[in-house]
Amino acid sequence: MFAVAIDGPSGAGKSSVARAVAEELGFIYVDTGAIYRTVAVALMQLAINVYDEEQIESALTKIQVNIERVDGEQRMFLGNRDVTELLRTPEITKTASVVAAVPTVRDFLLEIQRKIAQENHVIMDGRDIGTVVLPHAQIKIFLTASAEERAKRRIAQMEEAGMKPDPAAVLSDIRERDERDSNREIAPLRPAEDSILVDTSSSTKEETVQKMISIIKEKRENAKD
Repeated sequence: MFAVAIDGPSGAGKSSVARAVAEELGFIYVDTGAIYRTVAVALMQLAINVYDEEQIESALTKIQVNIERVDGEQRMFLGNRDVTELLRTPEITKTASVVAAVPTVRDFLLEIQRKIAQENHVIMDGRDIGTVVLPHAQIKIFLTASAEERAKRRIAQMEEAGMKPDPAAVLSDIRERDERDSNREIAPLRPAEDSILVDTSSSTKEETVQKMISIIKEKRENAKD
């Protein structure tokens, strides 16, 4: 099986780019952020204090995370309940960042992610895919963009959803999340030593997609030689 690991900060375009690349190449796209967000939804619905690791560890025994592909899209389930539409609220975004730093949560989800990669050609994105989840992935890409550009994109997404975001607050939230993700003790956000840096600050989504497709095709061709 062939695995592409994509890491990078929040708002760099990992999910949309990875999804488009996977569709073009016929790979399975795995949004690991959505998996952590699903756990965050479960913990909030169980009224768990996400800053209390003992409460979280106890709650994990009650959580059943399932991933299904519906019409080519990854859908997230808690048991038999589809919670995909709940995953992108600001509250869940912030909670998921906290939850993702908890060792027991990461251990709980690690095997789920690795099993998918063992059974499929995958493009998997997140914060520590190339460094922790799939350290032996054939291609590792670190996708990034300036905080200002990422804030601009996030604001556009929120406005499309009918929200009226405060630009200063959005930029501050992105910078705080970068700090949190980069300095957490467990699996901090950082490029793998053998990763390829792709900066999307001045690139369109289409340009980034084509660049990544070229990288992947070249690597696969070289692997056949």
